[in-house]
Amino acid sequence: MAAQSGEPLVVIDHVNKHYGELHVLKDISTTIKRGEVVVVIGPSGSGKSTLCRAINRLETIDDGTITIDGKLLPEEGAGLAKLRADVGMVFQSFNLFAHKTILENVTLGPRRVRKMSKAEADKKAMELLDRVGIGNQASKMPAQLSGGQQQRVAIARSLAMDPKIILLDEPTSALDPEMINEVLDVMVQLAKDGMTMLVVTHEMGFARKAADRVIFMADGEIVEEAEPEQFFTNPQSPRAQDFLSKILTH
Repeated sequence: MAAQSGEPLVVIDHVNKHYGELHVLKDISTTIKRGEVVVVIGPSGSGKSTLCRAINRLETIDDGTITIDGKLLPEEGAGLAKLRADVGMVFQSFNLFAHKTILENVTLGPRRVRKMSKAEADKKAMELLDRVGIGNQASKMPAQLSGGQQQRVAIARSLAMDPKIILLDEPTSALDPEMINEVLDVMVQLAKDGMTMLVVTHEMGFARKAADRVIFMADGEIVEEAEPEQFFTNPQSPRAQDFLSKILTH
């Protein structure tokens, strides 16, 4: 796979995170290469979302390092804002600005942070909204859209910044079942287009279809990392075997 030949983009090295007594990330080390799609799965409370949020410093870490494109994560200030512009984030809840149109939601970042002209930002936003299948909704307000449509706007908004990587933290878990596929289809297409992605999800079908690598986490640790076919057909650890036996039989 071409993705495997990419140089390291995100390097997570011996990262630990505590919430009080709770040790939520235990000595986590992994690398995400440019163009790679990494899917993080595991039981609830295993540290998946915390890891995802640590990569753009929505969560601070206690020790260890995270570098993005060779640069250490800044603590705060202008450096952090610049880094976040390079790291797209799509949340479980869509986090759109309710008082702005769909088009305005997508153009806000490029205009404010990337200093694009309105005309340029509008043109790019329309291309991205067309790409995620909702160009015809550009003038509407978020409340007029379904959850699946709102999440596709959130993906377009994140793409509008030309990020080096997009982090998707359980992007379909707040959606009704019939809307999940419309969002997953967009994510599969992004993967095919070579977008570097870290996806925390319960959608095993997506993991099998789109991931270059699956990371299985439990109790704050990376228990196993493998290519999807290997992981789903022949998991090595008892913990992963147990997890898969519970979810794949239903």
